[in-house]
Amino acid sequence: MNFRTCSALLLAVVLLAACESKQKKAPYTPADSAERSSQAAADSSAASLSETDEEAMPTGADELFDDFFFNFAASKRLQLERTSFPLRVVRDSVTQTIDQRQWKTERFFMNKDSYTLLFDSRSQQDLVKDTTVAHAIVEHIMLDDGAVCQYYFNRHRGLWMLDEIRYQQLLRNPNAQFFKFYSHFTTDSVFQRQSLAGQIEFVGPDPEDDFQIIEGVITPDFWDAFAPEFPKNELYNIVYGPQNPSATQKIFVIRGIANELEVEVTFRLQQGRWKVTKLMT
Repeated sequence: MNFRTCSALLLAVVLLAACESKQKKAPYTPADSAERSSQAAADSSAASLSETDEEAMPTGADELFDDFFFNFAASKRLQLERTSFPLRVVRDSVTQTIDQRQWKTERFFMNKDSYTLLFDSRSQQDLVKDTTVAHAIVEHIMLDDGAVCQYYFNRHRGLWMLDEIRYQQLLRNPNAQFFKFYSHFTTDSVFQRQSLAGQIEFVGPDPEDDFQIIEGVITPDFWDAFAPEFPKNELYNIVYGPQNPSATQKIFVIRGIANELEVEVTFRLQQGRWKVTKLMT
């Protein structure tokens, strides 16, 4: 991320005027298509994850959806065991089914460096760690195509199962308004600058001690120095609870898959326009 490459001097200048406080940083531990990615990409991922395919899912992984899903995405065998065949596939109000022989291993975002999450509130974000959650939707969002592929998972007698796949027009998604803004935000640098609040709360690593964090504010002039690399066109989202189409806050999370990197950007709807109000790295 480019904010990591900023010099300690620049960070000191930006945060000098802010009210700063330090506290211990808890180590991050991951708990957590209209058409699918090409089979060639999936086969490449399958080769790199072949060892996982040979291992049984750890006991207790069904407690949290994130734990189950990472095992599900990495294992062809588990996908065959935990998919309700014949699987319902709904497209344009037409329902079809596919059987086990037709299933192609889906690696989701496992062949990428990171994945994304979108929450309406902190309470919704807390559902990630809620062991009582029994329903979750994994969304593959294709902004350029205006399409969303949704994978519906439910817990049956304590075991997570993939029960249905639905294809949806993006404009029908509860987050359609935000995704329209996000697509513009990530492809137009002028519009991105216009979409920054006058002061942006900042929480990030202390350049002198990686185990400490610094809290302060940055102004739009320094946004480019700290802004993360936002994924374009293709996003993933995991829905853990009810979504509110009228929500005035969106917490956008970019989470590393093979590392502990995590970036959180908070957007708020102000006078009808989404604005970046907080950045956590």
